[in-house]
Amino acid sequence: MPSRHLSIRIAEELFDHLDAASRRSGRTRSEIAKTLIEEGLRIEQHPGIVFRAGPAGRRPGILGGPDVWEIVRVFRQVPDETADAVGWVAEQGNLRADQVRTALRYYAAYQQEIDRWIDEGEDESRRAEEAWLREQALLAG
Repeated sequence: MPSRHLSIRIAEELFDHLDAASRRSGRTRSEIAKTLIEEGLRIEQHPGIVFRAGPAGRRPGILGGPDVWEIVRVFRQVPDETADAVGWVAEQGNLRADQVRTALRYYAAYQQEIDRWIDEGEDESRRAEEAWLREQALLAG
């Protein structure tokens, strides 16, 4: 993706926080600043979305709820005969309907990104199950 240069002045204290985050993460100050600017703009466009750090990277989630990809994965499992898909997903995940709608709006805007998170989550689940089955086979002796 083509990029453009942006020069901004920030308070010394904020610069120090950015510098410390850079040292902790091993990422450049510019990388961290770009990530936080993009996340901030997404949060502004999609109220109720937050970003969380984790072993697989930063991912979007619902304020007070699960990651967006987890909600969308359940949404894909809605039975065909279900008249109220949002209500069904909310019930399955112990969520409010507005949380489900927030996740679906975010998904509509960033579908490819969320699909990658779903694929990675399913791959990880499959690897964990395979490891558990191998362990069970060893224990059964």
